[in-house]
Formats: sequence, structure tokens, C-alpha cells
Amino acid sequence: MALARTGAEEALWLSAARQTQGRGRQGRAWSSPAGNVSASTLVRLRPSDPPAPTLALVAAVSVGDVVGTFLRSAPGGSDGLAIKWPNDLLLHGAKLAGILLERADDAIVIGIGVNLAQHPALSDRPTTSLAAHDVGVDPAVFVETLAEAFARWLQRWRWEGLAPIRDRWLAMAHPIGTALTARLPDGQAIDALFDGLDHDGALILRLAGGERRVIHAGDVFLI
Repeated sequence: MALARTGAEEALWLSAARQTQGRGRQGRAWSSPAGNVSASTLVRLRPSDPPAPTLALVAAVSVGDVVGTFLRSAPGGSDGLAIKWPNDLLLHGAKLAGILLERADDAIVIGIGVNLAQHPALSDRPTTSLAAHDVGVDPAVFVETLAEAFARWLQRWRWEGLAPIRDRWLAMAHPIGTALTARLPDGQAIDALFDGLDHDGALILRLAGGERRVIHAGDVFLI
């Protein structure tokens, strides 16, 4: 964040060989041991850009594309790879990668963690790594490939708007109708069905009575 506030240029990428004090959503700890990816980049917002929070979708499709490329050499291919709103990448239902956005003035800092070699044990959700699926990837190669993918999707986001990113996100997400629980910032928990994204990337839920509800913040757990 300090670099963002002191004028670091867009497209800067920083990565750590090992991270011990990382942060996830809502202040949760995120540990990234050696062999995993812990990287950050920044985007300098322009007046004509789509809403800043939708950069989470740009990052998600970028990470998903890169992981899918490496998984194609694995025995099961990329089957089981899915994006979960707002910013997780799952492999066979277990968390493989996470994304965090933070803002500093006109800069959005995007932190990305990907379990390549190891995966932490979390109390509230299953986790996995590419190594657990017999896929070995050098972290430096992964970050280099990710930077290229992110630059392509960022350009589309900037010049074509959110629509193509939203379409790609939905193509990579778990199916419409997937049962889930959404935990809102006020502590409320909603059991519903996934019903897509609205025009600005917010999550659409289909409630038990058939009505739809749109949420802009919260944690989602697949049932």
C-alpha cells in the first residue's frame, strides 16, 4: 500500500517467496509458505473505468485462466475448477486461491494468493493445492503468466466494459442453481440458490419463495 500511495506505476507486480503475515477478507489471516504464490499488483483508476470493485472479477478470471492452463496437463484436466463469488477459486470444491482488493486514493491494490505446493488447514472450509493434484508449477513462472493474463483482461475491462469479464466469470463459476449460504456483514445468513451476477457484478440469490435478492458484500459457502 505504501508504494501505491507514493506513485508506483500501474502494472507493477510484487511477489514474496514466503508470506507469514498476509491478510484475507475481513481481516482473516492468510499464510503462504514457500512454493506458493503470494503476489500483488496495482491498477490506477481512470474516470472512464468500470466500478473499481469489479476488478475482483478481472483478477478472478485471470487466475482461473492461468490455473486452467496448468491443470490441463494433469490427469483430471481442469474439470472441477470453478470461481466462487466474490473472489475464491475452487478445485473440486476446495479453496485453491483467494483475491483481496484494497484501495489507496486512485490505486487499487490486488493481492492474489494461490496454493501451488502446499495448502493450509482452515477451520471453516476445505483447501487444496495444485501439488495435491500432481501439478508442479514454479511460482515465478506462474506469476509471469498471470501478469500477462491480467493485462489482457484489464485491457478488455477498460475498453469493452464489464460485460465480457462478467460473461467469462459466469462461464467459469459453479452452475446456476447451486445451493449456497451467504453470510452478510451484519451476521445474517441466507440459504439460497446461485442465480448469477447482476450488471455490476453483485451476487444474485434465488430465495426459497422464488424471489431474487442482490447482495454486494458477504461470504459465500457452497452447500
